[in-house]
Amino acid sequence: MKKNHLNPVIGGLTLHLIRHAPTLPNAQRRYPHPHEDAPLTPAGEALARSLDLPRRAPAFTSPLGRARQTARLAGFPHAEAAPALAEASFGVMAGHTWAELEAAHGDAPRAWIEALSDPTSPHGPPGGDTGRGFHARVQAWLDTLPAGEVVAFTHAGPLLAALRLTVNLAAVAAPPGTVATLRREAGYWWLTALRPPP
Repeated sequence: MKKNHLNPVIGGLTLHLIRHAPTLPNAQRRYPHPHEDAPLTPAGEALARSLDLPRRAPAFTSPLGRARQTARLAGFPHAEAAPALAEASFGVMAGHTWAELEAAHGDAPRAWIEALSDPTSPHGPPGGDTGRGFHARVQAWLDTLPAGEVVAFTHAGPLLAALRLTVNLAAVAAPPGTVATLRREAGYWWLTALRPPP
């Protein structure tokens, strides 16, 4: 449980954060380019259709195609685009696998990712987001959410950033199709469910 001192809101919020369903770059384990819009794989489409979410809740989505496609197939064709839910910018890491990055840069990629995962860090991958800037973007979006129930389709980076910012969860496996459910009450956050893909 973590207190949100920035913008305590009266009234409870239940937030369902969904990592988009699988794409080919996910299977290849490549870091995406900022404007890469790979479609879901056939298995990803089937997974998106199987997601069990509250259909009447207001819905938001990353502007990127893989998240919008997941939202539509999950039953939220009118989800509102929220730029804050877009994936982090990985700079020089984009388009590469971890093995390729280690072969080219040695231990540096580990330091870049650790910085990007730190809400206070002024560093990150060269040419990409800093940890501080990336988390500030996600925090600003969290601070705008009203009481009630909300569904949001996003990517691994923003989902993990939200878990760090709300409940201080530093490391969690969140494969494509994961649903994390958070509860905010009187400014405090709880993680109430973490569902792997079906």
